[in-house]
Amino acid sequence: MFAEGLTDWHGSLMQLTWQHGQGFFYDAKTLAFQKSFRYSGEGWGLTHDDTRLILSDGTAAGGLRFFDPSTQLETGRVVVKDQGSAVAELNELEFVNGEVFANVWKSDRIARINPATGAVTGWIDLRGLLKFNDVSSPEAVLNGIAYDAATKRLFVTGKLWPKLFEITLVPK
Repeated sequence: MFAEGLTDWHGSLMQLTWQHGQGFFYDAKTLAFQKSFRYSGEGWGLTHDDTRLILSDGTAAGGLRFFDPSTQLETGRVVVKDQGSAVAELNELEFVNGEVFANVWKSDRIARINPATGAVTGWIDLRGLLKFNDVSSPEAVLNGIAYDAATKRLFVTGKLWPKLFEITLVPK
């Protein structure tokens, strides 16, 4: 199984598999296996707000899918749209100050999404962040977002990237 999305939830780590429709819970301190669960479709990204898990399956129709953390049952979904057009290939997800940040696979952009409506409220453009000399492969793409709520720091990295970046968002 190919591991994809991962998020923390009340002392556990929850992990998705890309194409097996199976997720896992692990103890956050010991990494001991706790239990598994099933979901339909692929698993591309996983995060959470205060009450639910938020999953992306990479499809435009799937958008953002919401799950009850206790039952692992889907409770709803929103199609993510930018100015009326559906956005597909939402990959890594991170919940930041009431918004879902989602990188779009094989692009240098992160969508800022209102989870209540699915509307893209803005884009974070990271073109040029990783210098050409650091790109080792066509697969070396933006693919990692992390937010430290305690310090309000935002980090990004990518698949096969040799560096982790701390970024500050500035208005246009």
